[in-house]
Amino acid sequence: MKMVDLKIRVFKGGEIETTVTIPGGILEIASKLIPEQARQALGNEGIDFNEIVRLAGNPDARGTLLEVENHPAKERVVIALD
Repeated sequence: MKMVDLKIRVFKGGEIETTVTIPGGILEIASKLIPEQARQALGNEGIDFNEIVRLAGNPDARGTLLEVENHPAKERVVIALD
C-alpha cells in the first residue's frame, strides 16, 4: 500500500520558514521515533498522530489536515498529506 507524504510547514510573517517532509513509506516507522513529549504536545492541541499515520495509508486522503495560526506572533503551522 502506497502511503502519502506528511508535510509540516511553518510560516513566519507570511513566508515559509521551514518545511518538514516525512515520506509516506517510512511514516509508520518514523512515528515510533517521536518523543512522548512531542506526542503529548500534539495531543494537547487535539491532534492524534496515530490517526494521521492511519490517514496517510489512504491514497484519497490528501490535503490540509490542520492549520494553527498564532496571530500576535504572525506564525502559522500547516500539517498536510501530499
